[in-house]
Amino acid sequence: MIGCADEAGGVVRALEAVELIPVAAAAGWIDAVVGGGGLLQLPAMLVAFPGLPTATVLGTNKAVAITGTGTACATYLRRTTPDWPFTGLAAAVALPAAVAGALVASRLPGAVFRPLIMVALLAVGLFVTLRPDFGRTHEPVRLDRRRANLLAVLSGGGIGFYDGVIGSGTGTFLIIIFLLVLRTDFLRGSAMAKVGNVSTNFGALVVFVVEGHVMWPLAACMAVGNVTGGTVGARMALRRGASFVRYALLVVVVALVAKLAYDQWA
Repeated sequence: MIGCADEAGGVVRALEAVELIPVAAAAGWIDAVVGGGGLLQLPAMLVAFPGLPTATVLGTNKAVAITGTGTACATYLRRTTPDWPFTGLAAAVALPAAVAGALVASRLPGAVFRPLIMVALLAVGLFVTLRPDFGRTHEPVRLDRRRANLLAVLSGGGIGFYDGVIGSGTGTFLIIIFLLVLRTDFLRGSAMAKVGNVSTNFGALVVFVVEGHVMWPLAACMAVGNVTGGTVGARMALRRGASFVRYALLVVVVALVAKLAYDQWA
């Protein structure tokens, strides 16, 4: 079997790497539309390569995810205009926060965070379900600059740190934050979330690269699928509009809660 990359004491086989390309494409599509592609991609990588250290799987996943997220971000920005002062500041703060989260990822067990995250996701799902008009229209509110900057720093810092530590559902949380704070619609919220997500992915990836936890040949194989899925997902969301993104978000929230519950108690 042709080797694709070194795996802790052995060789990552090319067949497994190729088989993960469709998984990466599906994850890229989910990330582009509403975030949460990691809930599909990470478990698949862990099953395919059980001998890899967890940090190496996380680092390789970040290297793959940033390609699809970056492609989706560029696609959105060609068709939508985000609130750059808010989005840019949140993304700028999110980057070092993601670095900090990645640095402590190996020191704090995920079990500490999962119950709180599940509660937050359930609250998001219930809120979106009970408020059918939420996020359907773009009705931005005017915030004074001081308050807007404070909210951008808090949201960017919190989500960036979370992405570095755990990661699953970062894009979903970003969309909800932008909708709640800026009163934008799901489509623009998803576009702005991609800007923040690229920043958090990059911040965490820097740590994993420095620590040698990225398998570049495997990442390159999977990036082909992730970029394809990200492009298709962004174009589909732009074509079908906010309602489509809303329903996709609800499906992803349910899947995220199920995955986190499984990780917590299985």
